[in-house]
Amino acid sequence: MYCHPHLANVMKSDDSDTAVTPTRAELVILNVLWKHGHLTVRSVHERMPRTKSCGYTTVLKLLQIMHGKGLVRRDTSKRAHVYRPVSDKSTVQMQLTSELVRQAFDDSPAQLIMRALEQSGRFQSEDIDAIRARLKLLEDRRRKK
Repeated sequence: MYCHPHLANVMKSDDSDTAVTPTRAELVILNVLWKHGHLTVRSVHERMPRTKSCGYTTVLKLLQIMHGKGLVRRDTSKRAHVYRPVSDKSTVQMQLTSELVRQAFDDSPAQLIMRALEQSGRFQSEDIDAIRARLKLLEDRRRKK
């Protein structure tokens, strides 16, 4: 099974050995927190993407659920609780990618990459340059071994 080595203890809930996967709605909130830092419920609600219309109480309930799952931490020292993500964006992306590779691509990262490259019409030239640079780095590391 493919799993990035740094993911062994990533996003584990306190009472189990299974990784916690954020839902789509939770990912929207996590993206707000990653972009803006520690925020109150009201601040998260105000910064939600305009395409995602949800009320204050929905954001509050989602943050409470996320806290229970161990996705966010909550500072209760002030009247308005302040939330922050437990894991950084890169870590969560690695976890989600690892799950996707395992579940949809037969544990083959190459299959995922090839599928993504098939959508090359969506890539900017800078993206392609970055992919080439990353591949060169991987080749150089492999040669040194």
